Amino acid sequence: MAQQTSISTDQTSLLALKQHITNDPHDLLSTNWTETTSIYNWAGITRGITHGRVTSLNRAFMGLSGTLPPHLGSLSFLAYFNITNSTFHGSLPGELSRLRRVRYFSVRNNSFEGEIQQWFPWLPWLKYPFLNGNSFSSVIPESICNVSTLQKLDLSMNQLSGPITPLIFNISSLKMIDLSNNQLSGSMPSFIFSRSQLQQLIW
Repeated sequence: MAQQTSISTDQTSLLALKQHITNDPHDLLSTNWTETTSIYNWAGITRGITHGRVTSLNRAFMGLSGTLPPHLGSLSFLAYFNITNSTFHGSLPGELSRLRRVRYFSVRNNSFEGEIQQWFPWLPWLKYPFLNGNSFSSVIPESICNVSTLQKLDLSMNQLSGPITPLIFNISSLKMIDLSNNQLSGSMPSFIFSRSQLQQLIW
């Protein structure tokens, strides 16, 4: 019964996302994401074998428009989140900090704005955050430097400003970072070029 309740929670969260979609050019959500269709047959959804919970949400390159509802934070087994190349807008809801199992998080090439949230350190398994191609502004938060699992970080093509915090290069797992096409100031710390784990730096 507990598992069924959890599955119901996942379904409710995804239906809330559907309600926040203002344009679905392929009508995939309107015809497939319904209460009469099993959530495990919904397009773009993958479930885990062990717990039967939603582990992947992939709606990339589908041309969807809308905003992200706070309900998505209830997808507590989600490891993969991808809405690349859509036209979602607004801000990233703080409730996404509850996605404690997420490893891949891509909102690249959308229209999100505002500050980059301070909650990324609350995602202990996050490896691949792709926030590029939006309108995020303000400075790069130092809190993101506390995500010890980061491997690739792409913040390019935003409206970020201020200096580049050198703390970000203390992440021992970081292999690629792209900060290009922003309004960042200052120079790159010289010590980073001796960091052997960093394979690609674009700024």
